[in-house]
Amino acid sequence: MCEHRWAPARGLVALGWVLAGAALAWFLVLLLGAADPAGRLIAGVAALGLGYASLVGTVARPRLALHAHGLVVRSLTRTRSVDWPAVQRVRVLRTRRFGRETSLLELDLLVGGEERLVVLGRLDLGADPEDVAEVVRPYLPSRS
Repeated sequence: MCEHRWAPARGLVALGWVLAGAALAWFLVLLLGAADPAGRLIAGVAALGLGYASLVGTVARPRLALHAHGLVVRSLTRTRSVDWPAVQRVRVLRTRRFGRETSLLELDLLVGGEERLVVLGRLDLGADPEDVAEVVRPYLPSRS
């Protein structure tokens, strides 16, 4: 049974689909109206980018889930389950972008003998990464 889960906000995902549809309509208008290639490129990239982000927000739900035995991380193409002993480290990376401080949750995982880094932001989790890290850390086995 899932004890905690985090996913993108449903309203944000719905807004993404609306904006993707609007960008696609914009692209089609420019395409049928024989607009300049740069405008068509911008509209097409916007439609693809918004559509991809909305698809990930729809399909990969929840992005992170905690269970008694470990955690589950979902992406568009796969679901990765990891037992707690394989979670090497959980930390919050704080960066300053565009004059604003942002936080990212970093999970260092040992999967099949290989190290994997999973990075999730506020949009992925639908919550502050620092708050999520505080919930995840007590589950980690103590390392001596």
